[in-house]
Amino acid sequence: MGKKVIVIDDSRTVRQQVAGVLSQAGYEVIEASDGVEGAETIDATKDVAMVICDVNMPRMNGIDMLALLKKNPRHADLIVLMLTTEGQPGPIARAKQAGAKGWIVKPFEAQLLLAAVRKLAGDPA
Repeated sequence: MGKKVIVIDDSRTVRQQVAGVLSQAGYEVIEASDGVEGAETIDATKDVAMVICDVNMPRMNGIDMLALLKKNPRHADLIVLMLTTEGQPGPIARAKQAGAKGWIVKPFEAQLLLAAVRKLAGDPA
């Protein structure tokens, strides 16, 4: 298996689409359905290469989850790519301030997502 990527989105369809793209490219994909489950999954998983996370989710949104994770020194270097319908400057700025490394607006193109993941995870194209 390749590098581990955790996909956090309240839409099962989006998780399946992202998992399909990344699995075909050799990544190991772990899914979570909201920010609470995502934070728990990240805490419980070793060797996470990166996280792909939605912003608007029940229980805990992606930006709050990211801010919570970054308080833990173990997750200080965690690479997070936001994948969301949000295209407004405000949420983008808050996500970057919380530590997000990139932002892709849904609906996404599979090749653009894969290129972003490879770049951020330090993998050759």
